[in-house]
Amino acid sequence: MRNILLIAAKEIQESLRNRWVLAMTALLAALALSLTFLGSAPTGSVGARALDVVIVSLSSLTIFLVPLVALLISHDAIVGETERGTMLLLLSYPVSRGQVLLGKFVGHLAILAFATVLGYGTAAVTLAATGAAIDTQSWAAFAAMIGSSILLGAVFIAIGYLISVLVRERATAAGIAIGVWLLFVVVFDMVLLGVLVADQGRMISSDIVTALLLLNPTDVYRLLNLAGATNASAFSGMSGLAGTVALGPAKLLCTLAVWTVVPLATSAMIFSRREL
Repeated sequence: MRNILLIAAKEIQESLRNRWVLAMTALLAALALSLTFLGSAPTGSVGARALDVVIVSLSSLTIFLVPLVALLISHDAIVGETERGTMLLLLSYPVSRGQVLLGKFVGHLAILAFATVLGYGTAAVTLAATGAAIDTQSWAAFAAMIGSSILLGAVFIAIGYLISVLVRERATAAGIAIGVWLLFVVVFDMVLLGVLVADQGRMISSDIVTALLLLNPTDVYRLLNLAGATNASAFSGMSGLAGTVALGPAKLLCTLAVWTVVPLATSAMIFSRREL
């Protein structure tokens, strides 16, 4: 455990030197603040459930931004250090490859969690400071949204590691990472929507729709936040679809956990057998 924490601290220090943490936190805070106040404008006045509208807005932001940031900080975690020759130096210490991978994961996840909590938290605190009446249920839903956002980031960090151990060049890893982001964030839902519209409920049942949604972690995240934020689904375009999917928060959280563990374990297995 000590080796894992030391490697995690190394990743955090390198990110601080490269201004990664400050840049991510500032970006998330700026976008969150913009969405918070622009999103509440159509309501006319900020009421007791104003934070529900913010949750939907920030969830949409998270789906596009957090996976991209996670892939950017993780896609060259292995291949980048291998190209620079620092991986051989790191492995010359009494540390296993599995500890290296897990330490990097903990460090990168800590960076992403810090940026998410501080960035989104700033928006919520600022909204409350304006005098908005926010009830306990909305605060709980907001906290759940932040937690699930960090878990979504963990999924794509793990996927980034899998990319990083499968290729030999950083440029290749970067290209694949962008392709993966486009697939899960943009292409998948467009194709699924097109198929559902064309089928018009003739052949594709709700069980099949559920299974297809579980194949995309960003859709799992979206459904999880619709379930967690009371009344928030009324502001979301997925409210109708969410009603046909019989999945509770526990199952959705387990699905995101599986999406994290499987790529991470596969990365560790490949990395342990890889020649540097």
